[in-house]
Amino acid sequence: MSLTANNLPQHPPTDPAAVPEPGPQPRPRPWPEPERLARAALSRLGEPGDATLGRWLARLDALDVVRAIRGDAPAEKLGVDSARLAAFRARAVDLDPVADLERVRAVGGRFIIPGDTEWPSQLDDLGEGRPTGLWVVGTGSLRLLALRSVAVVGARACTAYGAHVAGDLAAQLAERGWVVVSGGAYGIDAAAHRGALAVGGPTVGVLACGVDVAYPRGNTALIRRIAEQGLLVSELPPGEHPTRFRFVLRNRVIAALTRGTVVVEAALRSGALSTARRARDLNRHTMGVPGPVTSELSAGVHALIRSGAAAVVTDAAEVAELIGAIGEDLAPQRSGPVLPRDLLEPEAARVLEAVPATAEGAPVERLARQSGLPPDEVLQRLYELGSLGHVERHGAHWRLVRRR
Repeated sequence: MSLTANNLPQHPPTDPAAVPEPGPQPRPRPWPEPERLARAALSRLGEPGDATLGRWLARLDALDVVRAIRGDAPAEKLGVDSARLAAFRARAVDLDPVADLERVRAVGGRFIIPGDTEWPSQLDDLGEGRPTGLWVVGTGSLRLLALRSVAVVGARACTAYGAHVAGDLAAQLAERGWVVVSGGAYGIDAAAHRGALAVGGPTVGVLACGVDVAYPRGNTALIRRIAEQGLLVSELPPGEHPTRFRFVLRNRVIAALTRGTVVVEAALRSGALSTARRARDLNRHTMGVPGPVTSELSAGVHALIRSGAAAVVTDAAEVAELIGAIGEDLAPQRSGPVLPRDLLEPEAARVLEAVPATAEGAPVERLARQSGLPPDEVLQRLYELGSLGHVERHGAHWRLVRRR
């Protein structure tokens, strides 16, 4: 289908030779508005986060951008080098956004664009790298789910420790009303999605392929469950497959969409660290879960924390305290157990330290010398300690009470 300003279809194409069957006919589907149709075309025309398309869309409607690409204006006039414009025009030859929209509708999905009520406005923080639109499968509203969301990411080849922590963390976050966002990949991503799903919480999978493509294949059942209980989201049109750089580009959407990013496990060259770096650049909270210092898969997280780019978190309460509402999502104050001796006044504690544990004990005079306090005060403190069950009198001597 050739998509230009002059021949942008206003009604669905029909086959003039088709003879309608007798009886009531189904109502035709509403034809997509020109802006949505043009943005669907642009999502196939350029790669995710294409800054050139982003600059054009900042000044022009999507339909005008398509018109400019398919026209014959020179590259200099469009503000792009000739090789890049030639690549755009080569891709534009076979664009069929109507087929793409029908294909996503066939799997129960939709294509949302800026201006829609479902569009998450925080994606605008990406500037020229903002998605032209998002292909979405699922029943929830992406904007509403993203309002209270947190990304949980990490290594694909994670350890048992990492998978356990990611699953527990995601489950705890879901139980506290947070939506867990991840990339649908093996390892930490899959563990995070499963953790949220296990407690009945919604989860969002941001994919580096079309929403109708199950990748990786081993996560097909998981991806299906995410679509049923949450949302699948992608910048790429239906049928598109992932590439190495598409995974990296996908990470910026995860970072922008959420209130903060938690890296559970990541080696020094892990792609998950790019999500954390983008989150930091977008002024989102960046957090890391510490692991064993001997684990190579925790080295990247430890480097983030050591550089000051990430805060240490160990459970959902600490995550919620950082990214939640001020004064409402506070984590409980952690401290060791309070022992009876901790409640003693300093003078009583000094006397108690001087009392021996031997059977014969010690007289008041010796305890006074050892504690550095007057004998009268020592005797007073001994009776206080005796009433609290710390010491006992044995004739003229005092000794510690033996605990069973």
